Amino acid sequence: MAGKVTLLLWGAQTTQLLVEPPWRPAVLWDRVTLTCQGAGTAGATTWYKDGRRWWQQGKDRLIVTLSGTYVCDRPGSGLSPAVNISEDWLVLQVPVQVLLEGDTVTLRCRSWRDNPITSVSFYHEDEELEVFPNGTQLSLSRLRLNHSGRYRCKGQVGTWGWKESALVTVTVQVPVAHATITPDVLEVTPHDTVAAGVSGALLFLLLLMGVIVAWHRWNHVDARKHQERAPQNPLELPVEDPQATYMELQRQPLEPSDICENLHQKL
Repeated sequence: MAGKVTLLLWGAQTTQLLVEPPWRPAVLWDRVTLTCQGAGTAGATTWYKDGRRWWQQGKDRLIVTLSGTYVCDRPGSGLSPAVNISEDWLVLQVPVQVLLEGDTVTLRCRSWRDNPITSVSFYHEDEELEVFPNGTQLSLSRLRLNHSGRYRCKGQVGTWGWKESALVTVTVQVPVAHATITPDVLEVTPHDTVAAGVSGALLFLLLLMGVIVAWHRWNHVDARKHQERAPQNPLELPVEDPQATYMELQRQPLEPSDICENLHQKL
């Protein structure tokens, strides 16, 4: 049986921290740029590094020169999610994008400053997936929910020996299918599956559609009420049929006094 999800939308905006190149975790040797997006002026952005205030009242864009965990704050929308900039010997990277069932994603294992790496193996949780003598990328096609989980890679980096990456979480979501909208209470009733995340743009669109439909229906009902309460035109009086009036008189019996009165009028 399909579930029901009621959306309570208040137009709230969250702060986002965009990373370029769009990989997570980002690596320091890629010359990473962070952009803070949110409500308020760009000059009011506050940056945090490793949990400490690092740059206050700064610009909304930052070129990273030190590894660590970065968060930005905008006065109108709050703190952003954290972004990690790594400088480890071995890093497993995942594209910064929403992964849906049926998609294809490529994971890449990179060594410090892109030094040569051999005998790379990939792991999903504790299960070894593939071993590449010279390759450094793992492609996952036709994603399913069971592809979600923690991944890591292991390999031999030049003359520095065997290294292992930190764990990276991959989340596969299910797209919304055959959703219906009830404008009276603005409900979304999925008939098949419900996505794990819905973008703010979609939520705003649903709210806008509900408001438009409700406004139209309210005006239609109000117009009908005014029409029903409107008085009739007093000049539009019913007109009697002369022939019907004559026939009705013919059927009515006359008293003797009435006959005399009629004769007197004719004379």
